[in-house]
Amino acid sequence: MNFISIEYAVFFAVAFVGWWGLSTLKPSFATSGGRLLASWPRIVFLLAMSYGFYAAWDWRYLPLIFGSSTVDFFLARIIANETSPSRRKALLTITVVLNLGFLGFFKYWNFGVENVELLRAWLTGTTPKTSDAMRVLLPPVGISFFTFESMSYVIDVYRGDLPAHRSYLRYLLFVSFFPHLVAGPIVRPRDLLPQLEAVPSLPSRVGAEAMFLIATGLLKKVVFADQLAIHLVDRVFERPENYSAVEVLAGVYGYAVQIYCDFSGYSDIAIGSALLLGVRFPPNFDAPYTSSNLAEFWRRWHISLSSWLRDYLYIPLGGNRGSNLATYRNLMLTMLLGGLWHGASWTFVFWGFLHGLGLAVTRAFERAGGKSAGKSKRFLPKPIGVILTFHYVCLAWIFFRAPTFDIGTRVLKQISTGTTFHPNLPPIVAALLALGIAVHHTPRVIYDQLRAAFTALPAPAQGAMLFLVAVVLHEAASVKAVPFVYFQF
Repeated sequence: MNFISIEYAVFFAVAFVGWWGLSTLKPSFATSGGRLLASWPRIVFLLAMSYGFYAAWDWRYLPLIFGSSTVDFFLARIIANETSPSRRKALLTITVVLNLGFLGFFKYWNFGVENVELLRAWLTGTTPKTSDAMRVLLPPVGISFFTFESMSYVIDVYRGDLPAHRSYLRYLLFVSFFPHLVAGPIVRPRDLLPQLEAVPSLPSRVGAEAMFLIATGLLKKVVFADQLAIHLVDRVFERPENYSAVEVLAGVYGYAVQIYCDFSGYSDIAIGSALLLGVRFPPNFDAPYTSSNLAEFWRRWHISLSSWLRDYLYIPLGGNRGSNLATYRNLMLTMLLGGLWHGASWTFVFWGFLHGLGLAVTRAFERAGGKSAGKSKRFLPKPIGVILTFHYVCLAWIFFRAPTFDIGTRVLKQISTGTTFHPNLPPIVAALLALGIAVHHTPRVIYDQLRAAFTALPAPAQGAMLFLVAVVLHEAASVKAVPFVYFQF
């Protein structure tokens, strides 16, 4: 059930009407204190809709998301009541092993089998062969996201950062809440669980903000991401030697715009969908290509993932508390595992390696320059830093997008030819690419002003603008829908 499909529009309409229709029911009260809680029929309804949303992708994996959520909920309660440090640590180990075990089996089993067979064939000098009987089904959609969310809840309870949640149904809804279920953002339990407890509300300005987010998200996806993918990026990465250096470089820039518009567009739709149900997600992107160094890029790109990796991997590894070498090691391990998280391929691992290396170099320059008033010394003017950072990110994107190292190296080789003919780069595609980059660099204040202006309009004017957006989307939509990039993760 794609976010840009008619099926999702119908599904969301049912969820919206049912959720707010049940608001006529009298709210229930918490067992301690007098705080109002959302009535349980509303929670059950939205939980059923969320499970139905997931079943529309693949109903066979419903027991997995239900079972892992259930285990984590009760293990967290036991941990919260346990006083023995050794037992608490053992229980935490159980939940980490179970969650990573599920993730590893479904997402990386085939990858492991293939590499073991390649190693065996290399050692014996034979042809690699992998039996289909050794393979597992395709991984459950969204497993990387809901595994991280559920596991982080138990870790937070273990650390004492969060009390064990009392409501089993609300916890199941926290994990399966459909706007963030299949492709994020990774919503922290401390951000979402309290909102699922409270009686929701939907002021008109919040509803207008939600529609603005959904409209801009759809425009990013359909007008920019899909068009660049179909008419430029996919062709270049399929056979880079058929194109000139200028065209291949445009394809790499195009992918940078595509993946940003695709995933930030999805995040906008997810955030807007949740807002229409009275739930606010944290922002997930903040103009990452305007960053002047790689550390800043990761504070702006996929914020929910980068902050998760920082809090649950980088800091536990030691963060920057040790020697310089220890810090660089921790950065490299975090990004290598972050690359592997994205997919079972060595190209993703190499992408993580490039970012780990870049972050280590950035940290080395920061430490060499010292810090004043919490800011590191700037070695280059900001515009130059932005240009260099963007191109380094694009270099890494080549191996993120390329299905194999061979194609990735062929892309680089073709760029190195320096050829400039460009018959495969029509003006409309070049203009779309330039516009995508220009819009990305538009000051944030202008975007905020546009959103505020839209929310301040009377309802008929908002409806007219949304109708115009619908017309643009209809004209721009391709015959073949392009899946969201992050659905594969």
